[in-house]
Amino acid sequence: MSVRQVSVFLESRPGHLRRVLDAFEDADVNVRGYSASDTGDYGIVRFVVDDPVRALAVLTDIGAACSSSEVLCVRLDDEPGELARVMGVMADCGINVSYSYSLISTYIALSTPDLDRAEELLSGEPVELMSQADLAAPLAPQGV
Repeated sequence: MSVRQVSVFLESRPGHLRRVLDAFEDADVNVRGYSASDTGDYGIVRFVVDDPVRALAVLTDIGAACSSSEVLCVRLDDEPGELARVMGVMADCGINVSYSYSLISTYIALSTPDLDRAEELLSGEPVELMSQADLAAPLAPQGV
């Protein structure tokens, strides 16, 4: 139950990320989480969105270098030690997490070369694995 992550290669200059975000907004693409990493003059921005197919089309339309890949998205309980527990499951089983980043609420995306095994391991843990459909659904207001 992985989700599709959209990555875009951007020049590290003011306004380039804004251009992408404005294009997403114009196309009604909702960003659920993102990570931006700097490699000098250029950077890679990774997005988890409600509609990755539309997001890729938007990026292609504006001429951005983009790609997509699968990541696990895990919903953690909002308690101390939850992230350590999930990372411990991966480490104890010899699965390297290449990178991770948080999403809205306490969602995190995990990139690993063995998604199926990681999903299998986490399915026995008290976390909720998220699907693309889960991310497309609106969130309930907090406190409800």
